Amino acid sequence: MKIEEVKSTVKTQRISSHSHIKGLGLNENGSAIPMASGLVGQEAAREAAGIVVDMIRTKRMAGRAILMAGPPGTGKTAIALAISQELGNKVPFCPMVGSEVFSSEIKKTEVLMENFRRAIGLRLKEVKEVYEGEVTELTPIETESPMGGYGKTVSHVIIGLKTAKGTKQLKLDPSIYESLQKEKVDVGDVIYIEANSGAVKRQGRSDTFATEFDLEAEEYVPLPKGDVHKRKEVIQDVTLHDLDVANARPQGGQDILSMMGQLMKSKKTEITDKLRKEINKIVNKYIDEGIAELVPGVLFIDEIHMLDIETFTYLHRALESPIAPIVIFATNRGRCTVRGTEDVVSPHGIPMDLLNRLLIIRTLPYNRKDMENILKLRAQTEGHNLNSDALQSLAEIGTRATLRYACQLLTPAALTAKVNSRSTITKEDITEVSQLLLDAKSSTKVLEKYKNIYMK
Repeated sequence: MKIEEVKSTVKTQRISSHSHIKGLGLNENGSAIPMASGLVGQEAAREAAGIVVDMIRTKRMAGRAILMAGPPGTGKTAIALAISQELGNKVPFCPMVGSEVFSSEIKKTEVLMENFRRAIGLRLKEVKEVYEGEVTELTPIETESPMGGYGKTVSHVIIGLKTAKGTKQLKLDPSIYESLQKEKVDVGDVIYIEANSGAVKRQGRSDTFATEFDLEAEEYVPLPKGDVHKRKEVIQDVTLHDLDVANARPQGGQDILSMMGQLMKSKKTEITDKLRKEINKIVNKYIDEGIAELVPGVLFIDEIHMLDIETFTYLHRALESPIAPIVIFATNRGRCTVRGTEDVVSPHGIPMDLLNRLLIIRTLPYNRKDMENILKLRAQTEGHNLNSDALQSLAEIGTRATLRYACQLLTPAALTAKVNSRSTITKEDITEVSQLLLDAKSSTKVLEKYKNIYMK
């Protein structure tokens, strides 16, 4: 008789290479804790990033840019991600790679500007008049159809709303009745209706019906307090790119020609500079009136050396813009030729005039102890048990090859241990998978040894 274990239906979370990072891991004085918030070592770089976070919070960072320079696998992307975690969810964080700008659809500079605008948030404060309460009555009033025939149309809808303080009966437009149907509003639901736009939002079922069924799939909400008709301050977070896209869409009518125009129009439309200037004027007006507040986010451009001389020149203007996000570049190159030129050699593949504008944060290779801590942390994140010998063996491989390669061996080693009916990864498992899966240096040696049998 075969006995099978019942698998849990709990949703498993996909683990990425930076799942363990929760922040910069600094104490109250801004000094780096050796191992905290998922980051290990790189104390100087983390402390420098902490100063950057403070500058962003006090809004003293606009128009500046940071370059994170260091060899591959030294935590540049991890620190940039930690900066975004420190700033919180409301601050826009837009990551991109240098090679993204080379698109066949739109201009290189357009891709850069699009990401710049994505990294700039706008917090809009709006006072709205709303009707909020539990639906006690929902009656559509029908009349004869003006088109004739047997059909009837809804002329208006009567809705009763109840709160803890009182009740109110409203006569609403038939277009609002359509919104009520879309939201699947029924008697006993708690809703709110915006007086200005007529937008309807169903918040949930009133908690007075909570014991109606044994099994419930509904979300129950308490009966709203106060009056049915009230003024509410609504805070909305959008990015400048959202505003660009909303205004760039073709606003055609319902006739055949305008509908055909919308169909023929390509999906990826380029947003013009003129449109952006108009949006900036309106945004500045809202900021002056106190309706909106600008939230400069973080634009992280990895592999900055992949950009060419034209895009580097364009970055100068973008950084000097009064509405600009905080830009963090990252590169793992030393002295190399600037892309798009034949003879201009510069540090990190970045022209000297742009390099002079940047604050540079350096990341250094990890030592053996740091590697051990990172591998232990990764094993915990991925849910693997690792004994001390296996950890020592992995750290040795990381020192000889790369830290990334050592991290990649964790899961294959766990599978090998499972095949051998063990729940803990041992040194033997690490040795076995390291012989089966080569690192870059070992692969190069193999190529050198058997170069005659490979095609050239």
